[in-house]
Amino acid sequence: MQLQVPDPDYTGSPRAARSFLLAIKLIFGLLVIIWSVFLFERVMAIDLSRFGLRPRDSMGLLGILTVPLLHGNLNHLVSNSVPLFVGGVAMLFLYPVAALRALPAIYIGSSALAWCFARSSLHIGASGVVYGILTFVFVSGLLRRDVRSVGVSLMIWFFYGSMIWGVLPVKHGMSWELHLSGALIGIVMALVLGKYDRPPIKRYDWEDEEIIESEEDDPDRPWHSNRWP
Repeated sequence: MQLQVPDPDYTGSPRAARSFLLAIKLIFGLLVIIWSVFLFERVMAIDLSRFGLRPRDSMGLLGILTVPLLHGNLNHLVSNSVPLFVGGVAMLFLYPVAALRALPAIYIGSSALAWCFARSSLHIGASGVVYGILTFVFVSGLLRRDVRSVGVSLMIWFFYGSMIWGVLPVKHGMSWELHLSGALIGIVMALVLGKYDRPPIKRYDWEDEEIIESEEDDPDRPWHSNRWP
């Protein structure tokens, strides 16, 4: 697989730096909401898990919207917060146009799909969104095949590749259905939106010279060139 090098004038521009900071702010804002819900539960001594996802139960349809905001304990919340921050920032920074379409689909789709086939139990947590974002970033990098995107894909695999086992029913009390749903939605969205957010590729002088020479040496090419007014 031949990797392309993004134009450093693009990747190192002030606009790219601003986009990175904006991605951090947006994901941090989402985490503030999630943590605020958790702290509200603890401070008010109430249980909001009843608003979680209940598959194939009309009373549990609200959970399609609320399930990513609810967590059972601090460990559950922290384990979702870190990969959500890393993957979310990478997604919004590298693929901003695609992210605007993919994030709503992942947020809603991961829960909606799990509602259709998951066990008749109560499901809570942002893990479906986490799996959707991580798989989207990983697959998107492989599709675009530029050094920067592939590098981030490898980083995601290095740190979170073991999470692939989470899509299987290998651990009691874990909503593997949410994980699987999120991963599937993330893959589909990466494939559908693969044409977006391709960075300009660095071109070298010798590449332009080869193009000019090939044009001049082609006997069947009409005599015109972009070098002339």
